[in-house]
Amino acid sequence: MDELSKAGITDPALRTSYLECKRLNSLHGKTYYLATLLLPPAKRPFVHALYGFARYADEIVDDLASTLTDEEKANSLKQWGEGVISDIKSGNSNDQIGKALVDTVRRFDIPIQYFQAFLHSMTMDLTITEYQEYEDLQEYVYGSAAVIGLQMVPVLGREKGSSIDEVNSAAEKLGVAFQLANFIRDVGEDLDRGRVYLPIAELQSHGVTREMLEDKVLTPQIKSALKEQIERVRRLQRESAIGIKMLSIQSRACIQAASELYCGIVDEVEKIDYQIFSKRAKTSNMRRMKVAIPAYLRAVSSR
Repeated sequence: MDELSKAGITDPALRTSYLECKRLNSLHGKTYYLATLLLPPAKRPFVHALYGFARYADEIVDDLASTLTDEEKANSLKQWGEGVISDIKSGNSNDQIGKALVDTVRRFDIPIQYFQAFLHSMTMDLTITEYQEYEDLQEYVYGSAAVIGLQMVPVLGREKGSSIDEVNSAAEKLGVAFQLANFIRDVGEDLDRGRVYLPIAELQSHGVTREMLEDKVLTPQIKSALKEQIERVRRLQRESAIGIKMLSIQSRACIQAASELYCGIVDEVEKIDYQIFSKRAKTSNMRRMKVAIPAYLRAVSSR
């Protein structure tokens, strides 16, 4: 029996929507998709639906091949986002991605404000090019990353007697850690989009200016600043560990693997000696397998 059938998804149009979300996940989120395979088959389609929503919105904003202006992208995101939010409220959608998302939201009673917060952060990308303090960045990363973790919790499930507040807090921290790891890896790519996500004040404390980043030459000052950002990723990852242990035992291996692989991006940055402007820090297939195989065995055992 396939994943959709195991999840109780039988309507042909709904299955088509879920399959499109799965395609987006497998195409654009290779590490995330690999971790999703560690979940019981009946849970996977719902994770694909959540990913599909986030990916589609992100593509509207960050498609470098697009000829649209930022204003046109903002209008496109607003129109699509408002349509999906309206569909969630009504419980029905004809959108290719929205149909699966609405079904997932209703099955697991996921708060609509998580999706509204995500769309808000995507809109911020079209108007804000830098953040002065880490506290200023919090509004953005809450919507772009923390809520992704919060959306996942109802799908993943948690152990009986566990604290929902602790699980949600861990989900937020891990989501932010993933996002910050991406910011560190993608400094050069984000500059191409006109953005700097690393807090300006923290960069300045190491003697780094935006102009230095735009020169795309690694300096001792930039290296020092990156080390500070990497430590924050690892701290958030450590703080999230207790919450992961409160998740349903069938879901735990998936999130443990995702934590190791996504936060492991900063390990790869160190391995290339912080040369983020000339190289792309990537998790090797060997490391993926070293993480995935033991996680798979744990996942199968838990079922």
